[in-house]
Amino acid sequence: MNLSRNRTGYYIKEGFGGIFAHGFMSFASVCIIVAFLLIMGSFVLIAVNINAIIGVLESENIVLAFVHADLPESRARELESNLLSVPNVSNVTFITREEALEDFLGIHGETERFADVDATWFRHRYSIYVEDVALIGETHMAISNIWGIARVNANLTIAQGLVTVRNIVSGVSVVIIAILLLISLFIMSNTIKLSTFERREEIAIMRMVGATNSFIRWPFIFQGFTLGVSGALVSFAGLWALYNLVANRMLDVEAPLVTVVPFANISLPLFMVFVAIGFGVGVGGSAMALNKYLKV
Repeated sequence: MNLSRNRTGYYIKEGFGGIFAHGFMSFASVCIIVAFLLIMGSFVLIAVNINAIIGVLESENIVLAFVHADLPESRARELESNLLSVPNVSNVTFITREEALEDFLGIHGETERFADVDATWFRHRYSIYVEDVALIGETHMAISNIWGIARVNANLTIAQGLVTVRNIVSGVSVVIIAILLLISLFIMSNTIKLSTFERREEIAIMRMVGATNSFIRWPFIFQGFTLGVSGALVSFAGLWALYNLVANRMLDVEAPLVTVVPFANISLPLFMVFVAIGFGVGVGGSAMALNKYLKV
């Protein structure tokens, strides 16, 4: 037990010693990890909020299908089964002329300007919910081809714009994350290489007296672990503060589609990902330096 404690204490002491002995490189390693995770986290949060906006669109009446004016209510209601058979349609709600008039007056008010408006001015219609807003164009066309449907209204421009933004953000995120991950591993590996190079004589002596590879590796692994996790914690705290600042500004903007996912809803999985990446970069960079450079 005491031997195990002594070894652990030695690993920690030597690991921290390597961090402070190469303060600039250690600082650079933490900074690059922080930058990497801040950029990655920002793209993740943007994608999450875009998906939330798309979800709002999907949960609202995205598509309105107007029935031919000469169809009576009974025939108009018979179109429901045809609409439900369209791919990507999850649910439909039939709206009569009278209900459409009530909705209109509820929005515009029962003023003298609309005193002469009655139900005959409106058409029976269907409010249609879709499963995937990315397929709304195909859904719009399929509904338009159904007999009895005169016209279809859908927020095609908004939906397609959001889907395009989501795809761009996802693509750019993958490229940037891959580049920054390689840079992070490179910086971390070089930090460990410097520590290893300065202690090469000590390591050689340890090997001569029978020190195992794991005994030599552990201080460097701990050094990389400390730098990686430190960068993860700093970046998570910074992203939290930055997100709340931006979120509060966006909530002040009165826009119908603006929705902000609370950071608390995604903080735990994001924290776990940050720590895992920090751990992976730190330990991975250390392992790369030791295996490739020292050949121990």
